[in-house]
Amino acid sequence: MACLLETPIRMSVLSEVTASSRHYVDRLFDPDPQKVLQGVIDMKNAVIGNNKQKANLIVLGAVPRLLYLLQQETSSTELKTECAVVLGSLAMGTENNVKSLLDCHIIPALLQGLLSPDLKFIEACLRCLRTIFTSPVTPEELLYTDATVIPHLMALLSRSRYTQEYICQIFSHCCKGPDHQTILFNHGAVQNIAHLLTSLSYKVRMQALKCFSVLAFENPQVSMTLVNVLVDGELLPQIFVKMLQRDKPIEMQLTSAKCLTYMCRAGAIRTDDNCIVLKLDHDLKHAHELRQAAFKLYASLGANDEDIRKKIIETENMMDRIVTGLSESSVKVRLAAVRCLHSLSRSVQQLRTSFQDHAVWKPLMKVLQNAPDEILVVASSMLCNLLLEFSPSKEPILESGAVELLCGLTQSENPALRVNGIWALMNMAFQAEQKIKADILRSLSTEQLFRLLSDSDLNVLMKTLGLLRNLLSTRPHIDKIMSTHGKQIMQAVTLILEGEHNIEVKEQTLCILANIADGTTAKDLIMTNDDILQKIKYYMGHSHVKLQLAAMFCISNLIWNEEEGSQERQDKLRDMGIVDILHKLSQSPDSNLCDKAKMALQQYLA
Repeated sequence: MACLLETPIRMSVLSEVTASSRHYVDRLFDPDPQKVLQGVIDMKNAVIGNNKQKANLIVLGAVPRLLYLLQQETSSTELKTECAVVLGSLAMGTENNVKSLLDCHIIPALLQGLLSPDLKFIEACLRCLRTIFTSPVTPEELLYTDATVIPHLMALLSRSRYTQEYICQIFSHCCKGPDHQTILFNHGAVQNIAHLLTSLSYKVRMQALKCFSVLAFENPQVSMTLVNVLVDGELLPQIFVKMLQRDKPIEMQLTSAKCLTYMCRAGAIRTDDNCIVLKLDHDLKHAHELRQAAFKLYASLGANDEDIRKKIIETENMMDRIVTGLSESSVKVRLAAVRCLHSLSRSVQQLRTSFQDHAVWKPLMKVLQNAPDEILVVASSMLCNLLLEFSPSKEPILESGAVELLCGLTQSENPALRVNGIWALMNMAFQAEQKIKADILRSLSTEQLFRLLSDSDLNVLMKTLGLLRNLLSTRPHIDKIMSTHGKQIMQAVTLILEGEHNIEVKEQTLCILANIADGTTAKDLIMTNDDILQKIKYYMGHSHVKLQLAAMFCISNLIWNEEEGSQERQDKLRDMGIVDILHKLSQSPDSNLCDKAKMALQQYLA
């Protein structure tokens, strides 16, 4: 049996997952409306934070059926609402999920749902529309195709704080140029949104502020209108100035500063207006320092406490702020933001949910393309966490060219970057497909692998051995890799076992041999190498139990009698005196070693 470097947190059988997913879809077609409703509710609970389940349900055709139920006049309002909630959850998965939803014409169906008199259903439709329109794969023009949509959305702004938040967020993301600005302006966006700046809800105030930011951008007409708008007896510029105060969240300070900046550029506000200019200069000067200090504090608080990490992430707009920090112009702020995310990425639960929902891997990959070493060290360390087997981010990171980037890091003069590069590759190779393993070997090159195995930094050497162990797992993979790189790998193993290395390094190397011995054809490379066999024999009699156990794994995999050629291998090892050593080890005071020796002896007796 092959030795893997780590035990996976969970194992899933594809057929079982598919069968389970199929069960959810089948329930949508039940003739009993109550059973259909319960089926949709159960589906909602199943997809939360589970991108694999979301993808399965989309592939199995859940979306067309959910949209059908959502649009059916005979469907209850509760059922329609739950369908909208599930569709919104599916949209919060990968970009491919959103593309699949768009292909099913989800936007017209949801827009039609906004004509319902039921507020809960309207809110669920808007929440789903918000998620879809904020995705980078959704064309903004889809909001403007039907001329009746914008005025209806304006009318819905008065219904609830949720309609206000979602509609403003949709507008701010879908206003991408002068044509869109004109449409929104002509339908009364300024008048309808202005009073939301005094809402009791921070989210509503913030989304309304973002709307004014995109409306005023390089638009003199909007800017000149904003300067004269009154809200509760105050002019809008005065409200923007109040939002610049130091006690306001950084996001609000920066967005209000944008609004005032755009108005100044348009000539709507005099550039010598001391009230505004001095305030801008004073607060923006400290914005970077504030962000840096906040990110550092959150990184420290969340370093070793899961509950605190959860509270930080659940804080309103926190993940958005931290992710935005990755693209700050200030190196210190970027570094602090990366450190904060690295601290939060220690949470398995957050890697599966919040980190995927906010697509943290995208800006992180941009940071890794071009940044100072101090940022690269922390960013690459965080990437190691995002590449763990259970992380939903692993697949899109692989697709974005991470292999070459990481192989490049292994050539850095900075030992910390070499460690992180090889560590991330090690995580990437864990239980990976053959293609990924082949890509790693091809990009890394045998020459670089040898250089890393002779690296003076012990951490680099250990992680490189860990990479080899993960590459050499699963019999077909072991045989394939050893058929092309066997000679070089066996040479490397020999050099390490002969060198002056500590117990942990020798143990890792023997475990690599044990994995090779688990191959079908690869084990021949050991059996035909008397030097390696003698080394395995030597370590069976070593004074350190860890090395004895690792050597025992090699022997057990070589003599397993259910495999072809086992008799010849057993005979050769008996002639070398291996059986005598096994008898001695079966009397070992170490129970684990004793049991392994007895199990190996049984192979000779069977």
